[in-house]
Amino acid sequence: MPVLEQEPAKGLGSKDGLPKLPLPALKDTLDVYLRCMEHLLTEEQFNKTQHVVEQFGAPGGVGELLQSKLMERRDTTANWVYEYWLNEMYLNNRLALPVNSSPVMVFPQQHFKAPIDSLRFAAHLISGALEYKTLLDSRALPVDCARGQLAGTPLCMEQYYRLFTSYRLPGPERDTLVAQQSSVMPEPEHIIVACKNQFFVLDVVINFRRLNERDLLTQLDKIARMADSEEELLPPIGLLTSDGRAEWAESRSVLMRESTNRDSLDMIERCLCLLCLDDASGLALNDTTQAMLMLHGGGVAKNGGNRWYDKPMQFVVGADGCCGVVCEHSPFEGIVLVQCTEYLLKYMIGSPSKLVRAASVSELPAPRRLRWKCTPEIHKLLASSADKLQRQVKNLDMNVHKFCDYGKEFIKKQKMSPDAYIQVALQLAYYRCHGRPVSTYESASIRRFQEGRVDNIRSATPEALAFVKAMTDGKLSTNDAEKMEMLRSAITAQTKYTIRAITGMGIDNHLLGLSKIAHELKMETPEIFKDEAHLISNQFILSTSQVPTTVEMFCSYGPVVTNGYGACYNPQSDHIIFSVSSFRESSQTCSADFVKSLVQGLLDMRDLCNKCNHGSNPTQQTQGQTLETNSSLSSH
Repeated sequence: MPVLEQEPAKGLGSKDGLPKLPLPALKDTLDVYLRCMEHLLTEEQFNKTQHVVEQFGAPGGVGELLQSKLMERRDTTANWVYEYWLNEMYLNNRLALPVNSSPVMVFPQQHFKAPIDSLRFAAHLISGALEYKTLLDSRALPVDCARGQLAGTPLCMEQYYRLFTSYRLPGPERDTLVAQQSSVMPEPEHIIVACKNQFFVLDVVINFRRLNERDLLTQLDKIARMADSEEELLPPIGLLTSDGRAEWAESRSVLMRESTNRDSLDMIERCLCLLCLDDASGLALNDTTQAMLMLHGGGVAKNGGNRWYDKPMQFVVGADGCCGVVCEHSPFEGIVLVQCTEYLLKYMIGSPSKLVRAASVSELPAPRRLRWKCTPEIHKLLASSADKLQRQVKNLDMNVHKFCDYGKEFIKKQKMSPDAYIQVALQLAYYRCHGRPVSTYESASIRRFQEGRVDNIRSATPEALAFVKAMTDGKLSTNDAEKMEMLRSAITAQTKYTIRAITGMGIDNHLLGLSKIAHELKMETPEIFKDEAHLISNQFILSTSQVPTTVEMFCSYGPVVTNGYGACYNPQSDHIIFSVSSFRESSQTCSADFVKSLVQGLLDMRDLCNKCNHGSNPTQQTQGQTLETNSSLSSH
């Protein structure tokens, strides 16, 4: 493995003394690229790719020129890949945010007996969010440290400071991530409450005092009553934000022609967060339906218009107890979302609802409804957005499964990394369903470095393929001891690649940087980036992410390609929650079949371990089993 340059960060943007993201050697990246791709290509494709890669990396060739430019960039920026990655992963993506990009956290189902109970829960939740924001504003959050492999390393905290201060502005070709850091504009001191597709401004600071929970409840109650008033009803403008990004950019420019709409947009774009008070969906709630409702609101007939998807944090409180958070993913990764939501849920459990008669602002000014001027043109745009959202609702094939036969404790007793073990199980499940390996994305946190976000762990290793073939080969040619050996070697390969990725030596960011530099130099696109292998390598048919929680909740997101799966997992000591998504329009995928194969594979792997490891001492546990791969949700 290449040696890391761990020099202390100097100069530009030194973030609390974290090192800069290293730049891997060109030869290392090209070698690993070939190794990652060989078994995913036909022999003919691979021979061509090998030739193309050799040419690219030849002494004095294009690769060396681009690498030297990247090195210059590394010297002059805090993080050489950050901007390229942000644009590529999110801002250039033109797909609609719901399902395709925005991940969700699903809270345990709440049991509200009366409408006031859901408002009470919402007031408690917002109170916690304001408390958390106070911690952020005073920079009082303790610094996260890496867990598992290479544990204890301090991690970059920048993403936390974007939770309540950023906004994703749609653009015709590329979105902009706007951060509220201007000293001219006053700090936002309001949240937006969505109720019955109407939007209300709720000031959370009045006369320099933060509203307490009782006042928040009073205001939410007023909003719920205002939303019920039929004659005031305005069209569900929030639907426009669920459309493709170019379409929404276009609709927004139409809205902006009216000063009333400009004022309303300004209030939404500058708020701390959204609170979406949803009507009961009428569906029987279970983990799967709750995940679907969080991802798309159930479409137009349910709560699909009761959202504003450009805002990073949307807290959803449903009258039927379906609650959670919808997240705009460009400002931060999954682990930041988890830390924030865990704080909130623990706050709500730990500090009983403070609805005492506190010294209240005697007469709170009524919250105000945001107004919209809607032309026939806007009504037409709304109808089109509604249609597209409806298609998304029909298309999403969701399956949330709680696997209860064992959890990470059993895996640790086998002296294996739970994350690597589950990744091999996902490879086995895909192979059982489809009979071939595919390019796989597993997000790996690179927060050890200044402004670090994620790189990709390429889990479809040749070693995993050898193991899954042995497990699915009907012939009894491989005995259990050999299969066990293959499983261990698949887990070792996965762990090695994980360490490579979290230490800044993954190949995906590096290849992205080289291609972007070529583009900036206005060069003709180098052959390596036009080659079929490059296309195949970036079609992430399996998009996976570990998002572990210490509070009862789970994360879900959609697939990133039409014929793919989104597979998010949350390993607990005695069970594992899997949230698997795919699209119904693809004849190749089926979430229920995938889950069935996954369960079968996990049971087969357990039986294999039990047969082969009965001699080992189960009390000895391996060190550093959990990798800090869980720091992100993948979304590519």
